[in-house]
Amino acid sequence: MERRYEKLVSWVENIKELNQSSAASLLILKDDKVVLEHYSGKHSNHNARPITEASRFNVASVRKSYLGLCVAYAIHDGEISGIDDYISHYFDDLNPEIIGETTIRHLVTHTHGLEEKANGELIREFQPGESWAYKGINIKLMAQLINNLYGMPFTELLREKVFLPMGFHQTWWETEHSDELVRVIINPEENGEDATGSTEDGIESNLFVSTQELASWGNLFLNKGKFNEKQIVPQQVIELATEIHTPPEVNKEFPRHGFFWYVHDLPRELSEMGDRVPAGSYQIIGVTGPTLLVIPEYNVVIAKMYNKKFNYGNKNYLYYLKEFSNIAADTFKE
Repeated sequence: MERRYEKLVSWVENIKELNQSSAASLLILKDDKVVLEHYSGKHSNHNARPITEASRFNVASVRKSYLGLCVAYAIHDGEISGIDDYISHYFDDLNPEIIGETTIRHLVTHTHGLEEKANGELIREFQPGESWAYKGINIKLMAQLINNLYGMPFTELLREKVFLPMGFHQTWWETEHSDELVRVIINPEENGEDATGSTEDGIESNLFVSTQELASWGNLFLNKGKFNEKQIVPQQVIELATEIHTPPEVNKEFPRHGFFWYVHDLPRELSEMGDRVPAGSYQIIGVTGPTLLVIPEYNVVIAKMYNKKFNYGNKNYLYYLKEFSNIAADTFKE
């Protein structure tokens, strides 16, 4: 291992211990080449297989980047006429008084102000575009919309347009546990939990991805939709997914988003990326610990995996996310 990567690997291992994760991995692509590949730990706490390149982690909310690409496709294909379309144009069954002037833009940037109660009732917490809140209802709505527009779940759309052309076979929403799936640690004193779901439609958090394929997913975006010199995804689709679309009136402390991606422009208090990360970088994370960071200025993609749910240590999780991205940026700064 080159010395330049030692600090980043050390950080990943230290957080693994601090957070009591049983597993960790780190893969870095620079100029389309693997420059670091690191695996450690086991699939669960007790009597488990070691982590290898074949291990597939539950990536939780990282799945939003996959849905976001489908939303960008729908706009590119004309299935959605524009990002500022009111969602009332697409959903006849939602209370018009609640959804009001909510747009596609609001849903993909977490500025919609909607929430869903346990009984399924839709409520409003703030007016669209006035603030920012990380909720799950926008994922449910956008997944349903893509399904309605294309007549198939967005997962199948991805399989057709991306996964098959790229040869992905370690990226899917799993419904049955198998040996290559890493279990999710909730309580470090107990064995990890099965994180598979009941459907393959992408609404549940049951996406499992190998570290290699997660990095390749990020590299597809870095290369503006090209894979092996072939244009797999139209460049306009990638650019639409990774440009900032957050309404400018949203308070400056909140993060900015593309289509669910966190996109870095300048240091923000509630951003997930540190102040030393170049503008134009973008990132997606999950509650189980994965991070996919793309730094176009350095032509770098970094995929990090853990399998422990909830925040690290005794500090706010944003502290650790910013620290990781800053160390990553420092590693490649000339």
